[in-house]
Amino acid sequence: MNELYRYLTLTVTLEWRRLDRADRESQKDEFARAAELPAVRVHAYSLVGTRGDAELLLWCVAEELADLRNLETRLAGTRLWAYSTRPYAYLASRRRSPYLADHSHAGSEHGRADAGPVGDTPYVVVYPMTKKRSWYALPHEERTRIMGAHFAAGHNYPDIRIHTGYSFGIGDNEFVVAFEVPDVRRFVALVADLRETESSSYTERETPIFVGATMPLRRALDEVDGLAAREAVS
Repeated sequence: MNELYRYLTLTVTLEWRRLDRADRESQKDEFARAAELPAVRVHAYSLVGTRGDAELLLWCVAEELADLRNLETRLAGTRLWAYSTRPYAYLASRRRSPYLADHSHAGSEHGRADAGPVGDTPYVVVYPMTKKRSWYALPHEERTRIMGAHFAAGHNYPDIRIHTGYSFGIGDNEFVVAFEVPDVRRFVALVADLRETESSSYTERETPIFVGATMPLRRALDEVDGLAAREAVS
């Protein structure tokens, strides 16, 4: 069964930042415990230093939507949730690309249906994407040819792993794509190459873009209020 992806961003309020340290620490512990659910894999990424409107990204993976809803209900019951907002949230389903053709060997092909994040790279880049309607007017064979060149460009970056989530009918966008990357400059180079491909001209929208640093959830929460930095210099 294809897994479901839930991408959830959070940012805390000024009121939370003004709480005393002991209270913030207790709330962070409570939130991290609430995210521990056997049926859901939760991968955390700090957005501190990469966005001004969100500070934490959670990439949640489950077999059933009910499990993702259960997770979010648990998080909603925490004190930290009451001191935070969720600027962006997306839902997608993993499935195999209809354009893979011969591009199915192991590696980081674009369009490949990877089984969720591995979490072994320093960074992740995530963004929703929608194609122009003219793309779907093309014959399937033509779309497969165009995507073949797109995949070929991605083959030049075997150290970048892509995960394509499909949001047709369940989200405001058609896809949510995530890239596990060793260095953001490698991703800049990849995207620059992809801009040269024919497939790029059929992209309607691919924002907002989230660049997150991979780390345990508790550590990511420490970055939100700067505790991680204060402990490093103390």
